[in-house]
Amino acid sequence: MSVIAIATALLAAGAIGWWLNRRGGVLRELPERGDSTASADAAFLGLEPGRPAVVHFSAPWCGPCAGVRRVVEKVCDDLGGLPHQEVDIDANPEAARRFSVLSLPTTVIFDTNGRQRYRASGVPTLADLRSALEPLLT
Repeated sequence: MSVIAIATALLAAGAIGWWLNRRGGVLRELPERGDSTASADAAFLGLEPGRPAVVHFSAPWCGPCAGVRRVVEKVCDDLGGLPHQEVDIDANPEAARRFSVLSLPTTVIFDTNGRQRYRASGVPTLADLRSALEPLLT
């Protein structure tokens, strides 16, 4: 009987884990805000006005953050050297609070006006990141 209980517990734990992580790495389009904080957010991070940019939040102890770093660098280089930066939340906890970073890695895409347009928790794919950035280049 205990084997069945253990198997059931493992199955339940797996299902709960899948449910909690089902959107990991998926870029979500953010609703457009009507306030003036967009340029202040971009300026806070030192983003270059007039160009889309990618910001990924990480920490030295975050294993998957290295995967995001590789994806972001590859896509930004392929798209003509788009600006991108990595924000270490251990060194800059204020940025983590300001952008409501609750899990790592978190990636945010800013448009040419400094507005947050897309956000992903987890490691986005090359294709997803590219398809989110390309329309912002026109």
